[in-house]
Amino acid sequence: MEASRPPNATAPRAVNGNGSAVANGGAPRTALPPTKAGPPGQYRPPYRPLPPPPRRRSRRGCCCVCCLWLTLFIIALVFLAAIAAGVFYVIYRPQRPSFAVSSLHLSALNVSSSDLLTSRLDLSVTARNPNRKLSFDYGDIAVSAASGGVTIGEGTIRGFVQGTENTTVLKVTVSSSGRSLDPTEAADLGNRKRYQLEIEIDTKAGVKIGGFKSSRIGIRASCSGIEAVVTRGNTTAASSTGTARCKVKLRIKIWNWTI
Repeated sequence: MEASRPPNATAPRAVNGNGSAVANGGAPRTALPPTKAGPPGQYRPPYRPLPPPPRRRSRRGCCCVCCLWLTLFIIALVFLAAIAAGVFYVIYRPQRPSFAVSSLHLSALNVSSSDLLTSRLDLSVTARNPNRKLSFDYGDIAVSAASGGVTIGEGTIRGFVQGTENTTVLKVTVSSSGRSLDPTEAADLGNRKRYQLEIEIDTKAGVKIGGFKSSRIGIRASCSGIEAVVTRGNTTAASSTGTARCKVKLRIKIWNWTI
């Protein structure tokens, strides 16, 4: 008598050639490849490069570009200014004005016992404009006289406009009344009979071309080699060499510097 099979007994499975079991009436299952076992830490995930960050223009790069363009702009302006100055020079041939002390009369130079100076010097200054196409517009002209480095008097000439190829004689009185001196300076002036004088003329002048008038720049004329004695009445004591010419320099002020 044959033994009965339990109702929940599992049916036998056939094993195919690759070792996979096949259930009754089912399709064969695909076997997964065996995983190779290795020591811990041997497995590394594949490298995946990160996407590059978005590009940003650095401030330093912007500053360099701005500085470059600014430098090129300044160079272009300087170049254009040089061309304009060259054209202006070729067309107008500008020349500096000239000054000369044509006559002087030293009528008083007294030093009191309390070292106070009183002086009077009458000057004739000749101003000449040698330009054919340029006029000069002068501001007030300050005139000072010194002897041995000691200022003995000051005076002022009112400003005026000098036309082209013009010569103008300017008269001015340079004086001092009760000016206090250092005892050494007072003794030195009091012992002299003849005085070596230095005359300085300071003014500002602009250029006029038709209806155009430029801004004024400083001009200083220094006149030396003048010898005078104190005279009375209408007698004139002129410089020992006749007309004393003056050296003219332009004085251009840039911020706090004067060149």
